[in-house]
Amino acid sequence: MAIYKQDGGAMQSAIAQAVKTLSLALVRDQLMVTTAESCTGGMVSEALTQLPGSSVWFERAFITYSNDAKTEMLGVKSTTLMTHGAVSAACVEEMAIGSLQQSHAQLSVAISGIAGPDGGSQAKPVGTVWIAWAGHHMSVVSRLFHFTGDRRSIREQATLAALNGMIERLHHRTE
Repeated sequence: MAIYKQDGGAMQSAIAQAVKTLSLALVRDQLMVTTAESCTGGMVSEALTQLPGSSVWFERAFITYSNDAKTEMLGVKSTTLMTHGAVSAACVEEMAIGSLQQSHAQLSVAISGIAGPDGGSQAKPVGTVWIAWAGHHMSVVSRLFHFTGDRRSIREQATLAALNGMIERLHHRTE
């Protein structure tokens, strides 16, 4: 998704601004957030905790890079992984729900994808990233992205998309 493609400084600025916007909404609504990350390896959590005072609204993070971690920590079904793979709507939706169940948070985001430079296939090329958002009294929503660039750029684009998705979920919650 080209909208997220920016140079490194602009991307970091956009991520920081998204965190600030998200934090204000979380404080306003008295909610806490949790993350379940695979291809971003904690990048979303790192961005969230860069903001002083994040302990008010950031509950915990799950870095579930391996399929075993997804199953053991978040309850992703092995049949989901065998049938759909880790990079799928079904997997990230189960990750998002599992992170809520394993935390005290009311909003979650889950990410799984192929950041490259290897690991892609014709069906799921490098840059394929699934993100899901879930929350108490909210339906689970997942979205497929096709990012471009190098490994770091893909991970940063996924981080920004995850943050923006949480902001959107909170916005729709108040409408």
